[in-house]
Amino acid sequence: METAAKITRMGDRILSILAAIMIAILFLYGAYSLWDTWRISHGAFVSEDLLKYKPAADNPANPSLYDLQKLNPDVRAWITIDDTHIDYPVVQGKDDMEYINKDVYGNFVLSGAIFLSHDNSGDFSDSYSLLYGHHMDNGAMFGDVEKFEKEDFFTKHTSGTLYIPGSDYKIEIFACVTADAYDNVIYNPSSFKTGDNTSLLSYIKSKAVQYRDIQLTGGDRIIGLSTCADAETNGRIILFGKLDKTN
Repeated sequence: METAAKITRMGDRILSILAAIMIAILFLYGAYSLWDTWRISHGAFVSEDLLKYKPAADNPANPSLYDLQKLNPDVRAWITIDDTHIDYPVVQGKDDMEYINKDVYGNFVLSGAIFLSHDNSGDFSDSYSLLYGHHMDNGAMFGDVEKFEKEDFFTKHTSGTLYIPGSDYKIEIFACVTADAYDNVIYNPSSFKTGDNTSLLSYIKSKAVQYRDIQLTGGDRIIGLSTCADAETNGRIILFGKLDKTN
């Protein structure tokens, strides 16, 4: 009897130790998951080291953008949407998957980079240029694009700037559209390399959840900012703006 009791107590002690170890492992894993989530979210914002390459508003030919291109020849521009978190360099890969999980320096990061469609000309000379960015819940990358679905936010946020080496363009925001990832008009920028954008503009207006009449013409140059919509697997939200060269 006494031997059996000792074995039982020893077994209980071993089970208690194993349970304590499992709880400690789960606690450490939970803490790591929280830290990793914070690191990914925080790292998606532009860093101070990267921000120094942003062209100055009064000097769009800022050599720092050229310096960034020396670090990565895939750098094409810098985009800013006023009073939002959208303030990033723009890269362009050999295809539209290269920068899904790679930052502007070429390092692996889940938040990826803001990138120009590989179907577009790298100098933004096309009639319609399309940018992609991840939708981050904390507003990083293109997370703030979703906010333009709301009328109040859309009304108050109307402008931005696209800087390319030697030039800058004012962005006049005019529409927010919801679509799916297989939309053959929005996600086919090669169809609008040059010429008349009238059919694209009509399509955008018909699909828009928010729209601002800024007297567009078929000859206007258009930029789109696309990101994922949380509510749908293949859902997308696209912000559209008119590009006006300022110098």
